[in-house]
Amino acid sequence: MQNKNFMLIFGLLAFTRPLMKIVGLIQVFDNEAVGSIVMTLLISFVWIVITVKKDLENPVQVLVGAGVCYAILVTIGSGTLSPLLDGRLQGPLSHPVAFISVFFTNFIWGFITGNIAAMLLSKKNK
Repeated sequence: MQNKNFMLIFGLLAFTRPLMKIVGLIQVFDNEAVGSIVMTLLISFVWIVITVKKDLENPVQVLVGAGVCYAILVTIGSGTLSPLLDGRLQGPLSHPVAFISVFFTNFIWGFITGNIAAMLLSKKNK
C-alpha cells in the first residue's frame, strides 16, 4: 500500500509541470521548452531522492507507476481544462496517437528514474 501512495504522490508532483504552464509560471525559465526540461529534471531528481531516502521496495515499479499515474492525471486534466480554457478539447484525448505517446513516454520516464533509484539503492544497501 505504501508504494501505491508514493506512486500517487509522485504523479501529483509531476502534475505541477503542466499546472505551471497553465498559470504562466513556466515563463520564469525564459521559454516554455527550457522550463519543461528543467521541471522534468527537477521532478526526476525529487522522485529519485525520495525513493532512495525512504528505501522504497521495487523502485522501478514505484516510479513506472508514478509515470503512469501522471499520464492518467495529465490526460484527465487536459480533457477537463482545455475545453474550459480554450473552448475546445485538446491534448491526448483528442489525438489517439498522442494518447498512446503520453502513456508510453511517461512509462519510460518512470522506468529510467526507477532504474537510477534502484542502482543508488543497491549501492546504499551494500
